[in-house]
Amino acid sequence: MGPDGAPGPAVPWRKVLWERQPFPDNYVDQRFLEELRRNEGIRQYRYWAVVKEAGFVGEQLSCVAIFITLWLYMEQGQLSPERLLWSSLVCALLGYGLYQVLTSQVQSGCEPRTRLADLQSATIFLSFTFGFSPVLKTLTESVSTDTVYAMSAMMLLAHLVSFPYAQPSPPGSLSLNAALFASVCLASRLPGALHTFAMLSCALLMFALWPCLLQRLRENAPSQFTGVCVGVCIAGVGGLGSQWPGGAVLLALALGSVTLLCPLLLVMLQRHKDNIQGPWDEAEIQEDLSHFLH
Repeated sequence: MGPDGAPGPAVPWRKVLWERQPFPDNYVDQRFLEELRRNEGIRQYRYWAVVKEAGFVGEQLSCVAIFITLWLYMEQGQLSPERLLWSSLVCALLGYGLYQVLTSQVQSGCEPRTRLADLQSATIFLSFTFGFSPVLKTLTESVSTDTVYAMSAMMLLAHLVSFPYAQPSPPGSLSLNAALFASVCLASRLPGALHTFAMLSCALLMFALWPCLLQRLRENAPSQFTGVCVGVCIAGVGGLGSQWPGGAVLLALALGSVTLLCPLLLVMLQRHKDNIQGPWDEAEIQEDLSHFLH
């Protein structure tokens, strides 16, 4: 057919550019739509598989809630910095041991880090954090408390938005820096320098090291990964509920929306997807042209 619907000339039309033909430039024949392809290469999602992947988002949201809960306990004097430090140390040792066990199951061609290198990195961080704790404690003295809380909330939100959920090991620099910035702001409002040191150590454990272990669990132990995510979400809602019942309700609603409602909407809207390809797309060169580069 021609552009005006009139029948074309008797000469057969060929889809070539190097030959002059008695057809207008916008002419197409009746075979034009025969090459139409719909939803080619579209991935079909299953509901529970999407729920499982969305569990990482809910787990990270719960980690932020647990961190805020610990800060509230310390700010009210219900949790001593010594107890938090010892608990963080025990959790770090257990997590490091589990990470080493899971890492030994992965065959990798790169040279793994030695335990001595890990110990040196931990010692350097803890030494600098402990030495600068008095400075960090007085870092926001000239800033109003409302401004500190607002900055902390914005940075924690930035951490959740920029967190690399697809590949969280190691965490993204933007998300980690935002979380540590919020931790410094909140820790500076605690009573003493030891409180600040304990809070920053806990922040490093939760926002830098914990995602690496969780990613290793997701790769090597999927069933345990699901259970850990559910446990962290329950701990986040329960811990926040002990200090702020209204916040626990909001967190539970957010977790339900992220992990259950949003995957359901994704699966339901998938049937409305209509992606078409055809001869009007850009040309794809299939021939190997590497010999022209020599």
